[in-house]
Amino acid sequence: MDRAPGLSVRARLTLSYAGFLMLAGVLLLAAVWVFLLRYVPDRALMITDSADADHGVFPVRSNLLRVFAPRAAAVFALLLAFGLAGGWILAGRMLAPMARIGDAARLASAGSLSHRIRLPGRRDEFRELADAFDEMLARLEAHVAEQQRFAANASHELRTPLATSKALLDAARGDPHHDAAEVLDRLHAVNTRAIDLTEALLLLSRAGQRSFTRETVDLSLLAEEAVETLLPLAERLGVTVETDGDVAPATGSQALLLQLTTNLVHNAIVHNLPGHGVVRIGTRVLPGTALLTVENTGEKLTAQAVSTLTEPFRRGTERVHAAHAGVGLGLAIVTSVVRAHDGTLTLVPRPDGGLSVTVELPAADGERPDRTPPGPR
Repeated sequence: MDRAPGLSVRARLTLSYAGFLMLAGVLLLAAVWVFLLRYVPDRALMITDSADADHGVFPVRSNLLRVFAPRAAAVFALLLAFGLAGGWILAGRMLAPMARIGDAARLASAGSLSHRIRLPGRRDEFRELADAFDEMLARLEAHVAEQQRFAANASHELRTPLATSKALLDAARGDPHHDAAEVLDRLHAVNTRAIDLTEALLLLSRAGQRSFTRETVDLSLLAEEAVETLLPLAERLGVTVETDGDVAPATGSQALLLQLTTNLVHNAIVHNLPGHGVVRIGTRVLPGTALLTVENTGEKLTAQAVSTLTEPFRRGTERVHAAHAGVGLGLAIVTSVVRAHDGTLTLVPRPDGGLSVTVELPAADGERPDRTPPGPR
């Protein structure tokens, strides 16, 4: 932003210090006048008492003012010089932390987010500002690194189906007797995966922008719809799905919250014990909060492994290449949707294996949602 040049803060503080010092001198002179000089007589008095004969004539006010005025002016000049010099030095020492903060801000604006101020000393206003700036830089650096990783992973994931399609087409062109139906089936599967990945990326972007209309949504109905949609997958994998919950009205986008619920249930079914796995889904209401919990059996997970599951393109270990593995954005979309609804997402590994996921969303205030099941989409 272009601004007209002005007086620096250091110069203004210096003038303020000098001005206050001069004002203090003026007040001191005024006190001398009020309490001392005004009691000195204007006319000369002769002292006739023999005890005071050595004193001669008593001084008069005009003589005192004539002698005192030049010396007072000299003292004022010294005060002004001392105030300007001392104020300049003192202001420089006081504003030194601001110079470091300004340098860090310029480095950040140039793209260097790894720099930190780390201002030493005890806590004061400048140290609190520097610490807040360091925390902001750390968050920005982490966000930029996350975005760069996401862009790299998304590019890789989008490149894979395109490369696969090219390889299939090249193989079909090189072998005229190749089964065309097989090639078309494989191209259809690859194209479907690319479309699913693109739609997931668009949904992730939409959730992050918070461009949706808020309404009252019953989480229990969304859980029922998600279970109904994914029940054939659960039956095919031999996973039992159990639902138990109360009416849980929350405020948000029905489409996004349905996607959130579907992703959680899908992950719980896929990353489970094949043939005898269990998924438990529950909803309930606490004061001001609507809760959705999804638990599943499965292999034992460490806390470190669980902490990385919400990163984009993180998938289960041995089920990555399965037909139902998804595109690796399920929990990333869940995290983005929860953040867009001002909620919290908690992932906890179960002692017996598997994962417990809890979503807390702001509850709807005094409004009862429509219990009519949503229609087909």
